[in-house]
Amino acid sequence: MFARRPQLATASASSASSRGAGSFFANPYVGAGGAAAIFVAAAAGLVLAVGDPHAGAPAVQVALQAPAGPLPGPLRPAPSPDALGADGGVLTLDSLAPGQDVAMPGAPAGEAVIILPQGGSMGGASGASGRPAGRPAAQPLPAAPIAGLFVPGPGGPLPVVGRDGKTPFQAYARPFQSNGKPKIGLVIGGLGLNAAATRAAIDRLPPEVTLSFVPYADGLQGWIDLARATGHEVMLEIPMEPLDSLNNDLGPQTLMASAQPADTVKRLEWLLSRSAGYFAVTNYFGGKFLNSPNGMGAFLSALRTRGVGFIDDGQGARRFMVGGLARASADTVIDEQLSGEAIDRQFQALEAAALQHGQALGAGFAYPLTVEQAARWTQALAGRGYQLAPASALTRR
Repeated sequence: MFARRPQLATASASSASSRGAGSFFANPYVGAGGAAAIFVAAAAGLVLAVGDPHAGAPAVQVALQAPAGPLPGPLRPAPSPDALGADGGVLTLDSLAPGQDVAMPGAPAGEAVIILPQGGSMGGASGASGRPAGRPAAQPLPAAPIAGLFVPGPGGPLPVVGRDGKTPFQAYARPFQSNGKPKIGLVIGGLGLNAAATRAAIDRLPPEVTLSFVPYADGLQGWIDLARATGHEVMLEIPMEPLDSLNNDLGPQTLMASAQPADTVKRLEWLLSRSAGYFAVTNYFGGKFLNSPNGMGAFLSALRTRGVGFIDDGQGARRFMVGGLARASADTVIDEQLSGEAIDRQFQALEAAALQHGQALGAGFAYPLTVEQAARWTQALAGRGYQLAPASALTRR
């Protein structure tokens, strides 16, 4: 979903060395050593002059604790939502009490604190809730996969419409009741590849925020189960051919603009069967594929058949409306510029769009700064006369 990346500014320092006269400095080893000394001195002087060279970048402080017992194994994709309980029995996610924490297998002991450049911090304690103080725990969403809404696929459960006509979109979307106020939705994506960032987004953001996961992530089903156990609806990111494919390798299952429809559907089904519990998919890149009539035709037809929606990052611009397919396009990417002030301006633009149109949808990437800014913004949203809504509530058919 996040084809446009924030451009991070980098600073570089250069130094010049001068040649001395005489045979001593003509020695190549002495000359090289002297040049190195001059470079180090110049760099040290630059740091003293301008301050911390890492100022403005998030810093991470990690306090490690020795584990009490043997470390568990790594996260693994699993179609079952079961996890081992402390007594060796089976603990299912749908049996968790609201607010009960789930310790992800393979997570290290200790606590990571991310210090933000704009002030404030984010906790990433393993096995502990990072929910902001004062926010009540959300009701868990039903565990996935739901019987009757999947068939065996090439990599796991493949979504299908139930015999009674119920779709995976309807079954896995977060329930929503409008209160008549302008609705604003927010999708945070790129999740599943970085454990700390994924856990922070799940814990720090309110359950109305939709989370989007990378299909290649290890332990994908476990992360989706955890997100749904804390009330978040989820989407799956589908890699699509970008405009610049030479510099953006999105993996072997990328949907290609020149592919035959049968190949597009085959790759899509592999991606869809990587996990269960998503109500819709979104594009990852896709500047070229999204403008391919044949490719998009096969893609959207397959989604409609399987009862799954499609929400794009804005590149679709509300095109590709297909009967029976739930659709939406993001109005803005909130963190194209990765600074607190820029993100706040995008949130203000979302509020203005919601006032004008009755609803608005934003999208962002799971950067620590983005998650923290979003957590603060959503806390005050209701007080300004808006209703935070899951992305599924902003779709149209």
